[in-house]
Amino acid sequence: MIIQKVTEVLRIEAEGILNLIDRIDDNFVKMVDLIYNSTGRVIVAGIGKSGIIGRKIVATFNSTGTRSIFLHPVEAIHGDLGIVSREDVFLALSNSGETDELNIMLPSIRKIGCSIIAFTGNKNSTLAKNSDIVIDAGVEKEACPLGMAPTASTTALLAMGDALAVILINKKHFKKSDFKKNHPGGMLGRRLSCKVKDIMLTGDVVPCVDDKTSVKQALTEMNRFELGAILITKTDGILTGIITDGDIRRLIIKEMIFFDGSLQNIMTENPRTVQPESPVYDALNLMEEHQITVLPVINSTGKVQGILHLHDILGKGAFKFNAT
Repeated sequence: MIIQKVTEVLRIEAEGILNLIDRIDDNFVKMVDLIYNSTGRVIVAGIGKSGIIGRKIVATFNSTGTRSIFLHPVEAIHGDLGIVSREDVFLALSNSGETDELNIMLPSIRKIGCSIIAFTGNKNSTLAKNSDIVIDAGVEKEACPLGMAPTASTTALLAMGDALAVILINKKHFKKSDFKKNHPGGMLGRRLSCKVKDIMLTGDVVPCVDDKTSVKQALTEMNRFELGAILITKTDGILTGIITDGDIRRLIIKEMIFFDGSLQNIMTENPRTVQPESPVYDALNLMEEHQITVLPVINSTGKVQGILHLHDILGKGAFKFNAT
């Protein structure tokens, strides 16, 4: 009996979200463009369970690059409306669209001059009629057997908020490295807060040969270190190039015979590099921008100091610092 009821609740809530798909229209596109082009914040408001969902949406926005703040409707009409400016976008959440505490704010919001977006299940409601953009987030029924406790409806509101946040992530080209600025805690946050010198590989574990080495021996060393790359240096340790797995694949595709040649014929000269004092999030940006997984680490004179792999940033095994 319990399993059957649980299954029914999950099915109702899942169907509530899936049914939203067919209601996505140009209003969603207009909403995304409005928020993207706004120079202010997204002000989210709701009462009760919708308010709790609103706070979660705000948290998601703020952690993914969209500045946002939650405004409690009751507090708003007692002075907190002062945080709203005409540059902001006001996002109101109400399944019924007839929440008095929320709707009483609308004339004041309109007077301030910012745009109003409604997430509601009633397109003919007071909230909808007083909004610039209406997003239909309604559900056919609640999962609650009494049909009273917000369940499927709040799940739908949350899903619509997540969809908006994700689209804005793509629109703003929000990257993993931006994660660091908003998430200083956690393992990834800790890595991105470091300097390159704190997590780079150094010493005998750096795959490196001088430019007089034979191609075969260089590839043997490259295979031994299993980092997918080997650095090529002059005898004084100055970096001159890099050979990666990708370089080898491209040569094979071109049916080039290179074992009897010199390293200069197959290496990438003047590869992209970072310095030990560079922030790790800058290194990650560079990797993402150029679709590479390995960066040589050099000092100001061009001498190899170490090597940084994408795994060292995103995590592979235990988190360790080279620095003391």
